[in-house]
Amino acid sequence: MRRAALSLLRSRSERAEVTQVELFFDLIFVFAVTQVSAFLRAHMSVPGGVQALMLFAAMWWAWVYTSWVTNWIDPVLRPVKLLMLGLMFCALLLAASVPEAFAARGVGFALGLSAMNLGRSGFMLWALKRHDARNYRNFQRIFTWLGVGAVLWLTGAVLAEPERLWLWGAALLVDFIGPATGFFVPGLGHSTTQDWQVDARHMAERCAAFVLIALGESVTVTGAGFSELRWGDATFAAACCALLAAAALWWIYFDDAAERTANAFAEASDVGRVARAAYTYAHGLLIAAIIAIAAGNAFLLQKPMDVPTLGQGLLLLGGPAAFLVGNGIFRRLLHPRFPLSHICGLGVLAVAAMLSPWCDLLVLSAGGLAALLVTIFVSYNLVARA
Repeated sequence: MRRAALSLLRSRSERAEVTQVELFFDLIFVFAVTQVSAFLRAHMSVPGGVQALMLFAAMWWAWVYTSWVTNWIDPVLRPVKLLMLGLMFCALLLAASVPEAFAARGVGFALGLSAMNLGRSGFMLWALKRHDARNYRNFQRIFTWLGVGAVLWLTGAVLAEPERLWLWGAALLVDFIGPATGFFVPGLGHSTTQDWQVDARHMAERCAAFVLIALGESVTVTGAGFSELRWGDATFAAACCALLAAAALWWIYFDDAAERTANAFAEASDVGRVARAAYTYAHGLLIAAIIAIAAGNAFLLQKPMDVPTLGQGLLLLGGPAAFLVGNGIFRRLLHPRFPLSHICGLGVLAVAAMLSPWCDLLVLSAGGLAALLVTIFVSYNLVARA
């Protein structure tokens, strides 16, 4: 058949460019990140934090799996464009369901997520069957794992707490350990990272774009909060701390180290292994950290002189700590050692945490900002000496 013979795969003879439809697809996840951040702010408790983390993880896996797929198939072609638009509608249902995902909109959340996962993988089976036997077998395994996950998501959606929480936790565990095990399926074996031949620079650009999405949410929270409040010295100081922290996060990730890391990724002997560890797992921690910081900034702007609760302190100091750990792991996977600059920043955060019982929100935020600035300062000194 003519349609079956059509190859939708990218040519590996030239670099895979990030296309406009991929960037258009990302716009839905601007909304999704905003929804998760708002959910976290509205559920400041241990159960609420666990639920927010689960919602974020589901959203992240939906996005990152799609980025892997568009690394292999060409979004310039019309069938792939239609796939991306269909995935956008599923992602919209997913994101719109986030505020009530553990209440009345659980079915909508599970349907959106399951339709994305199974529809995307089913499309890949069709696209790969006559053109890439090894990756076709890889997606047979992926479809099986995501099918198990979909059963857990959909079953959990029709149950009440705590059964929903446990089943959705199991579904996320399936998502998390699938790539680590090579999507092992009895009778089909397991994939190796050599099967996952990706265009390194395309993957690096896609993940960098999502970091920008999350940072954009941080800036949006700061701007929206600042515009709605009565302005004063404390409010101005809080807005400056929040904006400088976002700039520092951008600097730490996107300065020349990002380009060096992308080059190292492109030259790696096993790009599939690096893509799995550095861009699938480590970047998830980076994005979660930025969302946590954005939620903390919302509380900071509302009442900068208040004594922080434990949850607010965790957001304002734990967020930067998670970012430095995630970025350090990311760099370590492609360079000889965990960055000394990040260790110094984590040390400053540890001191701030010890002093936190005597600090208000503004001082605590300043401590987090100081840690990020120390990280930048030490990094530049090390580069200057090298």
